[in-house]
Order: sequence, then C-alpha cells, then structure tokens
Amino acid sequence: MIRRRSLIAAPALALPFAARAQAWPTRPVRIVVAYPPGGSTDVLARTLAAALQEDIAGSAFVVDNRAGGAAVVGTHAVAQAAADGYTLSLGNNQTHAANAAMLPSLPFDPVADFAPIARLAAVHHALVVPANGPRTLAELAAKGKNGGRVTYASSGAGSASHVIAETFVRREGMDATHVPYRGGAQATTDTVAGTVDFFVSTWPQVVALVRDGRLRALGIGAPARLAETPDVPTFAEAGAQDLAVDAWFGMWAPARTPGAIVARLSDALVAILARPAMQERLTGQGFVAAPMPAAPFAAFQREEVERWRRMVEITGIRLQG
Repeated sequence: MIRRRSLIAAPALALPFAARAQAWPTRPVRIVVAYPPGGSTDVLARTLAAALQEDIAGSAFVVDNRAGGAAVVGTHAVAQAAADGYTLSLGNNQTHAANAAMLPSLPFDPVADFAPIARLAAVHHALVVPANGPRTLAELAAKGKNGGRVTYASSGAGSASHVIAETFVRREGMDATHVPYRGGAQATTDTVAGTVDFFVSTWPQVVALVRDGRLRALGIGAPARLAETPDVPTFAEAGAQDLAVDAWFGMWAPARTPGAIVARLSDALVAILARPAMQERLTGQGFVAAPMPAAPFAAFQREEVERWRRMVEITGIRLQG
C-alpha cells in the first residue's frame, strides 16, 4: 500500500513543476552580467536579450550588471537565486572556469551550482597599445627591458586578459606592473589615453577604436588576419602563438532549474545564433557565433575548468577572496 501510494504521489508532486515550466515566463527574466556596462560580456548579453524577447513571448529579458570581486559578486548572486528560470547568468571562461582555479575560497561551484543552457559565442583577444605606442610586439617587449618599465591593464585580476598579458611579460622578461580594472570599458579608455602602455582585450571591446586609429593592435589571436583590419598581424605571425587564447561566453541558470525551461532557452539560443542575420551582427561586433546546446556545453565547461587549472599552474596567478 505504501509503495502504491508513493507511485501515485510522485507524478502528482511533479505536476506543479511541469505546469510552472510550461507557463514560463510570466514576468521579466533577469540576465545577470558580472561586469560593468560596455564590456564584451555586456554587449553580447544585450544583443541576445533583445533576440530572446522576440522569440520567447510572455515577458521581457533584462540585463542586470552586477560587477565586483573578480566577477564573483554577480555570478554568486545567480548561484543563490531561485531555480525558477527568472534569473540567468551570461558569463564566460572567467566566471565559470578560470575563477575555480584562481580563487581558493570561491563561494560557489561553477559546475555543480549551475545548469548549463548553451555556449553562445567566442572572441579573439588582441594586444593593443595607444595610437602613438610601439609598432610591434618586439618593440613593446624592448620597452619593458633593459631598465625600462611598462604598465599593462586588464579587465580584472585573474581574467583571461590578465593571464595572457602576464604570459607575455614573463616570457619576454619584462619589468611590468599590472593595473587591474573592473571590466574592459575603463581599461580601454585608459589605454587610449596612454595612462597604461598596453592592454590585452577581447576584440569586440577595441575593434572600433582600432579601425578609427585611436588604438594600435600589435597582434590578434585569430587563425588568419581579419578582413576588417588586414594590417593587424596574428599572434602567430608576430611570434607569439602562446597568446592566442580565445574567450568564450555561455548562459547558465541556477542548478535544479526545471529541465523544460533549460531546454526551451537552449533551443531558442541555438536557433537565434544559427540565423545569418545574427551571425553577421555578431561578426560586426567582433564575436564569432559558436552555439552549443546544453549537454555538450556542460562537457565543454568541465574540460575548460581543467584547462584553466593547468594555465594557472603555469602562470602562478592566484587571487585572494
């Protein structure tokens, strides 16, 4: 009798969750970005929020910038949010992979505490200097040696921007000071102004400024020169293939979010990113559309966590937190 009752009760208990998932969304959905406005993650979030609002009827998708703590503050907020599909994280290789290796006291598990929805896009990194700065990586390296000293910006301590720049500094034996920012927007502004000597940035952050001649790109992590900036060499051409580390972006929900909601979001995002018009728009912003559904994205993320553990061992970069 007990077993029979439990069998009857189980579907009944599941019904509210299924009904809730089917009705979703009925109010605004927050897409949390753990960086200030204006950076690559924010740009991608706003582009996709508008597309999701058109594709998924029922409510608005709004971007909520919650910067701070090496992108931990906003990411942790999503990990702690209700698993109801109304709070999502649009993050990247720092928020959901690198921080696990760099922060010994990270207050959440980037794998166990989240439900992967989809990988979205990737971007190349570029090393940029002020418009009147060195013309080659070799010139920049020379500036930081033989008694010289340089400063370099990053989009945050422990970010891919920081790791790639530090790899360059150590390999060349430069005397350099790291200047971390809370996101890429202010780092870009200060590089344009010459406040710092160089900045390893995601390409979307700086492409317009490079085109306009306000920044000079000494190398980019693309496999070949880009059509929009044919004068910018690849890192491989510049003899720095080890700097060619792409950033990737994805979307997550809190763990235990109903599978039906995760699947609906995943299907919608993969379809949006497959559209030629969206791919063209992202290319113009410096992104490469790289959609991956939830299940393969989960496996990809686990591999990236391990990859960043190895990179942290090489550079020795670790954060306090």
